Amino acid sequence: MVEIICKNCDTIKQYPIGTRLSEIATDMQVCLKQPILAALVNNKLKELTYQVFKPKTIQFIDVTHHIGIRVYIRSLAFVLFKAIKEIHPSAELSIEHAVSKGWYCDISNSHLVLDDQTIALIKTKMQEIIDLDIPFIRKEILTTDAIKLFDNNGLYDKSILFKTRNQLYSSVYHLGDTVNYFYGYLVPSTGHLKKFNIVKYFNGILLQVPKQKHPDEIEEIVIQNKMFKIFREHKKWCEILEVPYVGSLNNAVIEKKDNEFIKISEALHEKKIAKIADNIFKRRNEARLILISGPSSSGKTTFSMRLSVQLRVLGFKTVQISLDNYFVNREFTPKDENGDYDFECIEALDIEQFNKDLLELMDGNEVEIPKFDFITGKRFYDNTMLKISKDSLIIVEGIHGLNSKLTHLIEEKLKYRIFVSALTQLAIDKQNPIPTTDNRLIRRIVRDYRTRGYSALETLRRWESVRNGEELNIFPYQENADTMFNSALLYELAVLKTFADPILKAVPENVPEYAEAVRLQKFISYFLPISEREIPPTSILREFLGGSSFVY
Repeated sequence: MVEIICKNCDTIKQYPIGTRLSEIATDMQVCLKQPILAALVNNKLKELTYQVFKPKTIQFIDVTHHIGIRVYIRSLAFVLFKAIKEIHPSAELSIEHAVSKGWYCDISNSHLVLDDQTIALIKTKMQEIIDLDIPFIRKEILTTDAIKLFDNNGLYDKSILFKTRNQLYSSVYHLGDTVNYFYGYLVPSTGHLKKFNIVKYFNGILLQVPKQKHPDEIEEIVIQNKMFKIFREHKKWCEILEVPYVGSLNNAVIEKKDNEFIKISEALHEKKIAKIADNIFKRRNEARLILISGPSSSGKTTFSMRLSVQLRVLGFKTVQISLDNYFVNREFTPKDENGDYDFECIEALDIEQFNKDLLELMDGNEVEIPKFDFITGKRFYDNTMLKISKDSLIIVEGIHGLNSKLTHLIEEKLKYRIFVSALTQLAIDKQNPIPTTDNRLIRRIVRDYRTRGYSALETLRRWESVRNGEELNIFPYQENADTMFNSALLYELAVLKTFADPILKAVPENVPEYAEAVRLQKFISYFLPISEREIPPTSILREFLGGSSFVY
């Protein structure tokens, strides 16, 4: 017998060795708002078929849990894969990236015309599979056998990946007679997938998923045409370089082509930044204010400095103004629903003073720029004066840069807005895209540890709050941008893994964040390491690794 502690019902009970989690949930009568999808066992994600052999602490989770929704989406992706295979066996499904509150998917190597009739056929087939309540079965087999299985089923992207992982055993999923591999666990059976939808989206389809907090509702489509264009552009470059998936990048490392990819990726960044500077030059008779926004760890600071260099090449003078200096005094800072100061809402800034100073500067007047003391929570002036000429551009970088409220007194024609984010299009394989949030989170963990002395645990604890702030203050305004810059570098996760892995391993098992640390360790384990040696000092990645020639 083993002792099991269930956190859901605050119960301790003895069970025979080998008891499955599903049996424990039934016996303890665990009742969640939604069907149980998986469990955290000693703060590590496990499927309901997992058997206990030692004392464990268990928390069962459903789709409303941030880990549960990931399990749901992965499982739904397998159902979509199976449905398309049954409709057209030679068709290849690529689940490419998150956009418009769903997942963009492409179907290739088939004669399927993605019209309304075909979309309806795919949706009907998916619903049939769900109604049959087919179990997802995971098998641990020799990696050599897994590679043969993938080759036999035309899953060559997975075959290439597994050949570079150097593991003796690997897991493979079966859904009826359909085989696939997914990065992370799946729900017990297809009947758990109650809500979904698919719609036509550009040249592919959009897989719509439930809202995490309201899983009886499907996420509404948010139009993100500019974002989608950037994704497609980056995907094209991945295909040109013949490294659309992690397996192909690993092969390039084995063939010692990694330094070539570093040079090409950095050159692409420089070319894009120069093009943005050229576009600003075309509006030189109007644009005076450059507003740069983007989510956490997107590389906004380095981008703004590199853009400033390119603008100077074109004959502009540039000055940078920090929004941090325009915080209202602490006693006037709004509070969030938990009663804590909300420093990320736009009302935490003295917008009126900011606009007044901008207007004065653009009229050619000298302005005393405020400073903010974060210890006392007070704004102060120390006779820091600023005056600009007519050929000067003001660069403002901050999360509210694309929100029209920030510069509501400034004429629209005087503004040039830029959205910066790390929108990686490199995928683990065709059905396992890399979430852009994971790219940014790995960056932040490395930077926080190096510059602030934060452990991975501290960064992970803050991440949910950071993400909530982005959803409220950044992403709703990203389509307001005049242009977007993708700061993702094709090679970066292979470099970051060496720095991130030991930091993540230090997260203790007895905290809830352990599950996320384990997931991220597995994620970066797919990459063969690339040395930082060839990364130039002006690279955006240097903002996180250190060694930048810019002063932050």
